[in-house]
Amino acid sequence: MTDPTSARPGVYGHPPADLVEVPGDALQLSPLVPGSAALEDLVPGSLPGLTVLAPPGTLERRHALALALRALAPGAPLTVLAPKDRGGSRLARELSGFGCRLDESAKSHHRIVRTLRPDAPTGLDEAISEGAPRRLDDIGLWTQPGIFSWNRIDPGTALLIETLPALSGRGADLGCGLGILAHAVLASPKVTALALVDNDRRAVEASRRNVDDPRVTVKWADARAADAVPERLDFVVMNPPFHDGGAEDRALGQAFIRRAAAALRPGGTLWLTANTHLPYEATLAEVFREVTPRAAAQGYKIHEARK
Repeated sequence: MTDPTSARPGVYGHPPADLVEVPGDALQLSPLVPGSAALEDLVPGSLPGLTVLAPPGTLERRHALALALRALAPGAPLTVLAPKDRGGSRLARELSGFGCRLDESAKSHHRIVRTLRPDAPTGLDEAISEGAPRRLDDIGLWTQPGIFSWNRIDPGTALLIETLPALSGRGADLGCGLGILAHAVLASPKVTALALVDNDRRAVEASRRNVDDPRVTVKWADARAADAVPERLDFVVMNPPFHDGGAEDRALGQAFIRRAAAALRPGGTLWLTANTHLPYEATLAEVFREVTPRAAAQGYKIHEARK
């Protein structure tokens, strides 16, 4: 386990600045911030304080709260908040179940709970175990609650796998998740290299376990960053995200498309899956020479775009 480099309080996620105050030098602990420390790697009892924007999923949220309480020193302050319709209404009950005495308030559709780490919190090991990485036999992959489509194969990804031709050369999977697309791509012996990129540390760790192939590199990074993706690629595949903090953000997918175009060589191809309502066609037409719809089913669409 890892000790913080100094006695700094921590922050998990990106709590709204108008709802809670977070010290500017706080130790970033979110799995969605590339390069940040891992909450589960902190020495138990080492953290002097923590502010948590709680995740919406029950298993993921209880896992994070239990890890937070384990990492905190006895008596250290813990502030937890979440939108009331995305787990906030359950925070008080869940923290009480861990033995915490609470001060709860509401502001801007969020529930905010403040407490001190009890001397002997209860139920931590069970919650940590329930949210930990595991292998699911029905999908045959290592995964963890909180990763996108953590316990099933996303229908958009499944449609892209059905549609993909045998690819060749050097490529990348932007937002690789568990590595499901990577398995389909690597079935072609003509693929010489495949870079997997995701901004979720848990997905990156799962991909490293799920995709055992010498042609593969895996990177914890924001795929939109210029240095996250190799250059002059022959192909890119992706099922880009379109939610940020629970709200739909179509600019995310558009940024992924632009990054793919920048990474591809002239003549290289992008294979994209997306929900049918997402308006990516204009962005595709802007940065690619040729755009061809290849499939549509169950609310998803597949496009091939050639640079």
